[in-house]
Amino acid sequence: MKRVSVVIVTYNSEQDIFDCINSIRKYADIPLEDIELVVVDNGSLKVDRMFDDLYELWGEDIVLLKNTHNGGYGQGNNIGIRHSSASVILIMNPDVRLASPFFAKPLNAFESDPKLCMYGMKQMLTEKRESRSSFMCTLMMNGYLRTLLEAVCNRLDYYIPRWQYFSGSCFFVRRDMFEDVGLFDESVFMYGEEDDIHWRLMHRWGAYFRYDKNMRYLHLTSERQPDFDYEMNIIQAALKHHAKNGYPLEKSLHHFRQIYRCRYWRERFLMTTKGDNSRMKVLQRVLDKLKEMY
Repeated sequence: MKRVSVVIVTYNSEQDIFDCINSIRKYADIPLEDIELVVVDNGSLKVDRMFDDLYELWGEDIVLLKNTHNGGYGQGNNIGIRHSSASVILIMNPDVRLASPFFAKPLNAFESDPKLCMYGMKQMLTEKRESRSSFMCTLMMNGYLRTLLEAVCNRLDYYIPRWQYFSGSCFFVRRDMFEDVGLFDESVFMYGEEDDIHWRLMHRWGAYFRYDKNMRYLHLTSERQPDFDYEMNIIQAALKHHAKNGYPLEKSLHHFRQIYRCRYWRERFLMTTKGDNSRMKVLQRVLDKLKEMY
């Protein structure tokens, strides 16, 4: 019986997936025989070669699945979860690298506390540079309060289970609880799944989430450039989740305008010291679009 199933969805991820899996081998503090590795490919061009190399790297115990179509991040993860066998699932992006001993502590927590739903860890951008996305406040709250609370909690590394969700790039979740609330929402292709999963688990099982600031992983997004389409995809996905969960559209748009005003003025202040206004321009476009939608 496997203690944990690691589910990774790939899409033309050949440059990331092997380093990702090597980091699992390096930082596994339980026997590799206790880890089930499930890789779901969403239509990569070189999937056969990638799967052959993954088989050689991990061994015959790996589960390799070709998706029939690219149904998005959530749909791919759901396929992996349904083909896995362990009672605890680790969802992991291919551009994640483990950076500390990683399995024994959360698995012992799940085994000792039957109420525990999710277990999150500290996200890093580099080995020395911390991310501000280990956890974030729900978007279903006042945008100014969210901005303030997120800034304070990230600075103090203090997690509030009821109001904050973990980054979707790397988290542990109890399988039966996740299945009970429907797994990932497959109607959304990508983005915004974390807030929705947190909301559904909390309202079904309670705010039994645990954050471990001493367990670290790298998420290789430090070079991500400002992008209007990316920001709008985040907003559209969130609006869809909010509507499903009964949160009013007008209220959602109002909160988003508050959030993006704060981000705009932060970037405007930083521009005086860095001289780069590219992010500010993107945020202004988002604000203009939100004004049209509101």
